[in-house]
Amino acid sequence: MAFSTRLASSLRSALAALRWAAPRHCRGLSTPQGSEPSFNLGGIFPPLATPFSPTQEVDYAQLEGNLHRYACIPFRGLVALGSNGEYPYLSSRERVEVVSCVRRALPRDCLLLSGSGCESTQATIELTVSMAEAGADVALVVTPCYYRGAMTTAALIHHYTEVGDASPIPVVLYSVPANTGLDLPMEAVITLAQHPNIIGIKDSGGDITRMGLMVHKTRQEDFQVLAGSAGFLLASYAVGASGAVCALANVLGDPLCQLDHLCRTGQWQEARDLQHRLIEPNTAVTRRFGIPGLKKAMEWFGYYGGPCRAPLAPLSPAQVEELRSTFSANGWL
Repeated sequence: MAFSTRLASSLRSALAALRWAAPRHCRGLSTPQGSEPSFNLGGIFPPLATPFSPTQEVDYAQLEGNLHRYACIPFRGLVALGSNGEYPYLSSRERVEVVSCVRRALPRDCLLLSGSGCESTQATIELTVSMAEAGADVALVVTPCYYRGAMTTAALIHHYTEVGDASPIPVVLYSVPANTGLDLPMEAVITLAQHPNIIGIKDSGGDITRMGLMVHKTRQEDFQVLAGSAGFLLASYAVGASGAVCALANVLGDPLCQLDHLCRTGQWQEARDLQHRLIEPNTAVTRRFGIPGLKKAMEWFGYYGGPCRAPLAPLSPAQVEELRSTFSANGWL
């Protein structure tokens, strides 16, 4: 594959050295511990919920408050403007301002991944550059899907290659078929893993066989596979995933970091017991009740959830009770 001369072999070497450096976890959100970020993606990343005021304006004060509450949790980094950040409902200006706000609250050695995927290649490149200027360390680029029937393997390889060539920061592919109706084809992943500026994929499909094959087929590249949900975290680690971006980490960050630790240290029985207790709460704040459920659960654990932006509707009283019962039955409330 022909890549831009701007991304020659020297850049591949430099990026590889950075991303495989020893990970530095976020131990506090107020005191920077170093100036050089690492691109080792091993660990837990919460995809931050975007707080809104009662009038549905982005509430930056509440966002900063949540960030400071996350300070004591050993996350590998944070994701701004993922699916759980209501990314499609934010204007371009709001997207950049959210990333700027998050970056200001974080120490430099805490990785910040930012969603920047748009429907066109040109718009994706422009927003990715803006995210880099706002302080993002890595761009998380979802598959374009509006013209889903035309998104062939060749079209997606071309799209992501152009983005990778033009991006001033490393790129992580993002496959979320529940939202897009499109699974990034395995052939495209394997090809794109060879690009020196594409460093991984967040796969939210939940197909462990597919994830294991990705790890296997890209093992010779500087490429990492991230699980896209807490419900299959242990299984993902068992087949070689490096880390995870989990909606549930907005609510149960410490237990998920503990699960990450148990897996990495080979304490599989303890990991399995903990994983079992996370499956139903994870389903409740993702497939069952979605972002309204996630934001409601955040409030029970000391974070600001607040309303979603319309047309997402709040939970009914019956749904709130079902959600609470799910967390209680698994020993979290």
